[in-house]
Amino acid sequence: MAEHIFTLTASWPGGRNSVGEIASGQLQTKVSIPPEMDGPGIGTNPDEMLLGAAATCYIITLAAMFERARLKPTKLTMVSEGIVDVTNGVFTYVKITHKPRIVIPSDYTEKEERQIVRLAEKAEETCMISKAVRGNVEMKLEITIDYE
Repeated sequence: MAEHIFTLTASWPGGRNSVGEIASGQLQTKVSIPPEMDGPGIGTNPDEMLLGAAATCYIITLAAMFERARLKPTKLTMVSEGIVDVTNGVFTYVKITHKPRIVIPSDYTEKEERQIVRLAEKAEETCMISKAVRGNVEMKLEITIDYE
């Protein structure tokens, strides 16, 4: 069994509204509570990082699946949305929706288009981050296919 170990260092200088720093490989940034949660909004925050981890894991997984299937979309872009519910002062990350837009060549067949959709769905099911949060955070997919 192969294991990959990732290490993050963090420093936090004070109370709730302080600004900390994190570093992990190429990721080096300031962190704080977002303004939506009455924080200073400096750098990034756990909510954005969870959404970023889920989104990048999904789109990289999808691109790899397309490559293995020898399918070559001409463009792959995505918007992802995270929803945090606040009930009685308790913050709960409830849903992440990925909205990939996949542009395919106009000569792709209906069969190839169906395969693109199947792979887009499978990428969400198999992405490491999606698997890690499944059962705690609803994962949703809204796929758009456009022809070039």
